[in-house]
Amino acid sequence: MAKATKSNADINHAPAAKTVGAAPRTFRTSIDLKPNVRSSCIALLNARLADSFDLYSQLKQAHWNVKGMDFIQLHELFDEVAERTLVYVDDIAERAIELGGYATGTARMAGASSSLPEYPTAATNGQEHLTAVVERMALYGKHVRQCIDEADDLGDKDTADLFTEISRAVDKDLWFLEAHLQA
Repeated sequence: MAKATKSNADINHAPAAKTVGAAPRTFRTSIDLKPNVRSSCIALLNARLADSFDLYSQLKQAHWNVKGMDFIQLHELFDEVAERTLVYVDDIAERAIELGGYATGTARMAGASSSLPEYPTAATNGQEHLTAVVERMALYGKHVRQCIDEADDLGDKDTADLFTEISRAVDKDLWFLEAHLQA
């Protein structure tokens, strides 16, 4: 018996998802933070979730497309940083859920909400990829540090701590990447 599948016509005419810009879903939780604190932190978390997932995909773009004399070392370095970034994706999404939120973490949601610039498709050699990755890592780190202060000001020490942990790791990865650009 053949399994029923959607035809291309069905897929192409499906209604668009309405998640970006929609009011965030929330769920009941016994965490003792006020609803407005949880809601604000969920928004912070989802903003960084979009950036984290976008950063991960941009690191993979560099990993796949780097060329030149430093190919193997950069190919491996970009992949290692991408693996660490993928951990942030999961940790951030899970924290949003813990607070009673809804993680907006599909590739399309991330692309629509990311604050990072698009990856330059003209980049081919190691220097070009390193420059692009360093710029994005630095911007990502800046946004994460801002979230530390915002979560702390809201009174959510645990979310601030998560962002602090991510910030330290991003700074270390940025050091590894920038070392390749320094004389």
